Amino acid sequence: MFTGVIQGLAEVKSIRHVKRNDRSANSRLRLTLRKKVTEDLKIGDSLCINGACLTVTRISKTVDFEIIDETMNRTCLGSLKAGDAVNIEKSLKVGERLEGHFLLGHVDGVGVITKVIKARGETELRIRIRDRKLICSIVSKGSIGIDGVSLTVVDIQGTIISVALIPYTLAVTTLGLKVVGDRVNVETDIIGKYVTRNLPIK
Repeated sequence: MFTGVIQGLAEVKSIRHVKRNDRSANSRLRLTLRKKVTEDLKIGDSLCINGACLTVTRISKTVDFEIIDETMNRTCLGSLKAGDAVNIEKSLKVGERLEGHFLLGHVDGVGVITKVIKARGETELRIRIRDRKLICSIVSKGSIGIDGVSLTVVDIQGTIISVALIPYTLAVTTLGLKVVGDRVNVETDIIGKYVTRNLPIK
């Protein structure tokens, strides 16, 4: 479980297909990051990468993760390339302060940025989410995870949601690098998922 408060950025060294004769044959891609998050990171730990919970499979001067088909289908991790920056967050420890909101690292789907509106003191992102089930789980002024960042939904207009970012968030996460047309991972609020599960979709 995570909070959506990003602890740093890491650079992608490589992302490549896993060979068929590899012992990790159930994995589709291997993601390698150049930077360790903390010195106590170990194999088997969960790390949130752009909102997706991945397991550390190898540590040297770099850190490796395996990406399976389900993760490929639900997220936009497969579009990463060498040199890209990613948001990183270690899993939440019991007793730590909850600064954002509860995130599972289970990405629900992908959104596309349709507009970036810069104003004094804040930047607004408008994101199109075509999946009707996701839209039905999102409420105005509710919590949402965008590429692993805990944000508040400002408004919803049809299939487009808007979120407001303060300069600090822009500076310490990859959201400050986003432009129109970029895809982002979306995780809706846990409560909203259960409510939507028990309501008919119109």
